[in-house]
Amino acid sequence: MAPARRVADLVVERLRAWQVPRVFGCPGSAVTPIVDAFADAGGDPAFVPARHEETAAFMAVGHAKYTGGTGVCLANQGPGAVHLLNGLYDAKLDSKPVVALIGQETAGPLGRAHADIEIGRLFSDVCHQFVRTVQTVEQVSALLDRAIQTAVATRSPTCLVLPYEIQVAPAPPAPSPAPGGGVLAANPGLPLARVLPHDADLNAAAQVLSSGRRVALLVGQGGYGAADEIQALADRLGAGVATSLLGKPVLDERLPFHTGVIGDVGGDASAQLMAGCDTLLLIGTNDPWTGYLPPPGQARVVQIDIDGRRVGSRYPVDVPLIGDAAETLRALIDRIPDRPGRQWRETVEASVDRWRGTAVERAGQPGEPVNPRLVFQELSPRLPPDAAVAVDVGSVTYWYARHVQLPPGVSAHLCGTLGSVGCALPYAIAAKLAAPEQPVIALLGDGAMQLTGLAELITVAQHWRRWADPRFVLLVLNNRDRSGVGDHREPRAPEVVERLPDVPYAGWARLLGLHGLRVDRPELVGPAWDEALAADRPTLIEAVVDPVVPLDPPDQPFADLRGVLADADAARRVHDQVLRTHVTVDSRDLG
Repeated sequence: MAPARRVADLVVERLRAWQVPRVFGCPGSAVTPIVDAFADAGGDPAFVPARHEETAAFMAVGHAKYTGGTGVCLANQGPGAVHLLNGLYDAKLDSKPVVALIGQETAGPLGRAHADIEIGRLFSDVCHQFVRTVQTVEQVSALLDRAIQTAVATRSPTCLVLPYEIQVAPAPPAPSPAPGGGVLAANPGLPLARVLPHDADLNAAAQVLSSGRRVALLVGQGGYGAADEIQALADRLGAGVATSLLGKPVLDERLPFHTGVIGDVGGDASAQLMAGCDTLLLIGTNDPWTGYLPPPGQARVVQIDIDGRRVGSRYPVDVPLIGDAAETLRALIDRIPDRPGRQWRETVEASVDRWRGTAVERAGQPGEPVNPRLVFQELSPRLPPDAAVAVDVGSVTYWYARHVQLPPGVSAHLCGTLGSVGCALPYAIAAKLAAPEQPVIALLGDGAMQLTGLAELITVAQHWRRWADPRFVLLVLNNRDRSGVGDHREPRAPEVVERLPDVPYAGWARLLGLHGLRVDRPELVGPAWDEALAADRPTLIEAVVDPVVPLDPPDQPFADLRGVLADADAARRVHDQVLRTHVTVDSRDLG
């Protein structure tokens, strides 16, 4: 006789109905029935055990970022739930839908369970849109549906607490009669609304953008899926384009007018573009580095965002547009005449050329033993066109932002707003599990590797033989520097570097049956990338790099292009005057 269907089985069925392909978590006594139900479901959805609840939460966020779907993580009450918080705050601050399922034991030897923490209060900030505890078996489907619906609709994390005695109870019939009468409805997969600004607002925005002489676009992660529209509008306006750190993958970075990332992690061209423009269009960005935007009052500003709470929250805006980026941009393009300012565009492109030359020059400078910039500079031309890239927090963020050019089709994500170390490897695992046929590259420092990476490399070793494409490359910058995440404008002396213990990272990978490469000479960098991307198994590249290479934020964030443009105007006027003089003389001679 088949075992009786329990509420734990119902939870797994509802996740399947919502097309959740996998759940990340750590087994424990309070979630044993749900973990058993995943096993009985035969991998649909799959349960992916992580080595730690924090990395499980990061995997759920990574799944949401790389797939556009909803990430789900599972943990015990008490310390397990506490460990989820870092990943859930990542989801909150980067606006990604993630659902946390918490198992709870409500009875123990002393009348209450050990590790008793009030989940509602603990999660009331990070999951403020929805935190509920199931009280009856009849509530399970409806509350789980509401948790997922709310996460999707608000692009934020939510939490549902499932007591153990509820999980093991017989599953109710569907639809479930609610206590006291009525029905608790459950409807998976409700569509999102189409959001567009009003015509009057679009007209006002078009007027502002059309009247600008030096237009700049700043693109954030809200611009995903709108690359064609962004490029078309930039060409129509003769604008330069910069991105936030999270918006780096949105647009082809090889475009001649793409100045790169703004902020401390960015370069001179973006700082100059922002400070030199007289008109600014913000597209789906909530970037915190507002010190690199034009001084208030210098530029007229239009902002597009699907979330009205963010419009004008960081920077004053003249025309707010609440709407989806791609559709709003299409509506704007139809209202703007095609009269690009070539002089401004040419000035921006010259600035981009100078900055790219500077980046190559810096990457070619010697290091002891290897310049970390070189490691990233050599990756750019080798990036597979369908790759996914995961980036950690620290000096790797600077080198990635400046020295890796992302071609179209390459997705890249990082814990951009929270800035939590240890996110890259969990992200990369989630990306690979979601698309086993695509190559995945994770970029992190030795601090992140020691924090979470050494353990989660076990997860890679557990899964890789089932991947259609074994290419999974993990770059670890071994500089033994714990504090290399600050704004170091000058090289630091070796004696002031806070040293980490040295760990044989490549050797650890080989012990797990993976491939490991140690790079300690500049001439080995390019061949190491080639070997790793051609390997028949996941590869860890341990690059021994110089810890005192300066991070070099833009020295003058307000050193703008207006002076360059004024010089160009003066030179052109002199040239035109000389030309007119020669024409006059020649005419008299001919007469």
